[in-house]
Amino acid sequence: MILKKRKLFFIIMATLFVCGVAIFIFLKPEILKYRPKKVTVAVLKDGRYQLLVGGAPYFIKGVCYNPAPIGASYDYDLGKDANKPWFIDAKLMRDMGINTIRLYKQSEDPAGLKEAIGDIYKKYGIRTILGHWLGFWEYPQPAYADPEFRQKIKEEVLEMVETYKNEEGILLWVLGNENNYSFSGRVNPWLCPQAAGSSPIDTINIKAEIYYSFVNEIAKAIHEIDPLHPVVLGNGELLCLDTAAKACPDIDIIGILMYRGRSFGNIFNFLKKVFDKPLLFIEFGADSYNSYKKEEDQKMQSFFLENQWKEIYKNSAFDEAGSGICLGGIIFEWSDEWWKHNPEAPSGWKAHDTEAGWSSGSYYLDIKAERNLNMNEEWFGIVGISEEEESGVNKRIPRDAYYKLKELWQGFKIK
Repeated sequence: MILKKRKLFFIIMATLFVCGVAIFIFLKPEILKYRPKKVTVAVLKDGRYQLLVGGAPYFIKGVCYNPAPIGASYDYDLGKDANKPWFIDAKLMRDMGINTIRLYKQSEDPAGLKEAIGDIYKKYGIRTILGHWLGFWEYPQPAYADPEFRQKIKEEVLEMVETYKNEEGILLWVLGNENNYSFSGRVNPWLCPQAAGSSPIDTINIKAEIYYSFVNEIAKAIHEIDPLHPVVLGNGELLCLDTAAKACPDIDIIGILMYRGRSFGNIFNFLKKVFDKPLLFIEFGADSYNSYKKEEDQKMQSFFLENQWKEIYKNSAFDEAGSGICLGGIIFEWSDEWWKHNPEAPSGWKAHDTEAGWSSGSYYLDIKAERNLNMNEEWFGIVGISEEEESGVNKRIPRDAYYKLKELWQGFKIK
């Protein structure tokens, strides 16, 4: 009798176990979904900053990634690219030592972009930083003083975060890019009733306060729905960061775009004093076309990039010689984009233009070019592209910088 009761007990328990498993699987499938590793910024004992992924040190060796094929334009959408160029690119990236890509925007095809992010991470171990322009390139111009515009952009950003936050390959969110260049009205000017009648300097400061407080509002909202991924403030150079330091306490990382040639100059000491947050270079680099000699000059590009990377590593937590505030860098860019010299002229998108678009004395090796125009927007890739195609994708041609940085990075001690 006791034996029968025990047998019945075990049958009941086994049945309950099977039912529990069935309920777990079929009624609560979200429980089984992958939960991404938490990404954090650690403050070490000596005040240095270190990025951690799942508790392990992570030094960002990244590239801006927008693999627009020859003939495509500024509206290229990675998630909608049926040729899936990331399979070719990510293999080359992995072999070089790249561990991170930066995407400037989400896709009109979220499923397609999720596939790309997943493939790039799961097959090649490369994580993705995903950004939002915050309406900077919208027409009409952005209106950061307008409550309706702010609400619209905030909703877009939070929708992006909700859509991609559980993707295994996501590393960080970037808010804006060089939006602070609009404060003076020279780039994408926007109306600001609060600054009416103010001097040019006061107008810049008022707009900066309005914009950065908006970024902080979004950052706080992101933290509420996604505690696993830090938020980066994208900023052009060091302009107005004194205001950002007061208005943006809730951002986690300062993301700087900077083109200063061989050296980043005073940025590390400046940030320590003005805005003591970890630094990530979200855009920097050098082009590979020598406007003075009127020819491709891969050695020139690799010279600048090699020196820039030495300075980035020196000021990371892994080298005691520098400031210890730098989390890494993201080169602009992975591959050339042939539409950039004249975005409004489709007839030129299939030609690799060699006419420089702007000047920078910091890139002094070809500054003697005519009218000192030495910066070529279509030649910033560390990988060139050819009209010859492989599986529907323009053939990739790694430049000297690709190999120089591969060798340099092998000497970086990450611990």
